[in-house]
This record gives sequence, structure tokens and C-alpha cells, in this order.
Amino acid sequence: MKLNKVTKAGFTLVEIMIVVAIIGLLAAIAIPNFVRARTTSQQNACINNLRQLDGAKQQWALETKAATTASPDITDVQPYLGRGTAGTAPLCPSDAGQAFTTSYTMNNVATAPTCLINSTNHVLP
Repeated sequence: MKLNKVTKAGFTLVEIMIVVAIIGLLAAIAIPNFVRARTTSQQNACINNLRQLDGAKQQWALETKAATTASPDITDVQPYLGRGTAGTAPLCPSDAGQAFTTSYTMNNVATAPTCLINSTNHVLP
């Protein structure tokens, strides 16, 4: 007499549920950290853009002997933003419109430029 021994290989429902629960727990920890890191990165990039704009504005004022009440336009300071005479105008990373006019306000020489997207957190120190 021959006995047929049938063995089934695979995972039980409980094992699969434990794996899914562990993956869900890891996702619950990782996703908020990713969102926070992205927000902080966008804030730092915007502050660096403001710093670059302020430096270009100050350099323009020195070279043209402009008064502190003068308000330069982006076309005035573009040569001081790098990349040759047609420097690239920076954009706020949080700006959905992706345009300089919707991202920043230059202000006058004595006042630092401001971000139009998030004026409370995107501020020069």
C-alpha cells in the first residue's frame, strides 16, 4: 500500500496579515517625515533665492549708484543673478504658477525681497 503525502507550500493568512500590518506601520512612520522634509527643503530653497535676489539688488544699487529708495525690476538685476547677462530669475519652489511675478516682490534697495507664496515662513533672517 502506497501512501500519498501531500504537502502544500505557502503562507498562511495570519502570516500575510502580519506582513501587511508591518508595511502599513512603516508607511505611517515614513510618509509624514517625507512630507516634512519636502516642506523644509522648499522653505530653505526659497530663503536662498531671497538671499540671492537681495545680493543682486545690492550689487545693482552699488554699480548704478542708486538711492536706497530705488526699486529695481527683475530685468535690472538679472545680470547679477549669474549665467551671463541673461541671468535666470529664481522661482519659489512652492509656487504653482512657476513665474517670478507670482513668487517674489523685489521692493526697494533698503527693504529685503519678499516671497508672495508663504510670507510667514519664507523670510530672510
